[in-house]
Amino acid sequence: MRANRAYHLIVSRDRIGPAFLAGDRIDRVELVSIDDGEVVLFWELPARTAARMLRELREDLVGMQAEDFLAKWSAAAAWP
Repeated sequence: MRANRAYHLIVSRDRIGPAFLAGDRIDRVELVSIDDGEVVLFWELPARTAARMLRELREDLVGMQAEDFLAKWSAAAAWP
């Protein structure tokens, strides 16, 4: 099963606006299992870092199997 069918990505921002103008804004990124609604992975990151991470997460959600996706991003708990 594709990762985008197994997981839902939720992004929360402190303030609105683009990441390059965000300054010290902290964004929260959650990966939620569609089957049971539980949070699988969670990050709190500066806005610019979160924007880069979101691009990669979205690409991997579409292009990878659910098991491979979770294995890759579980290892990335301390994502730069």
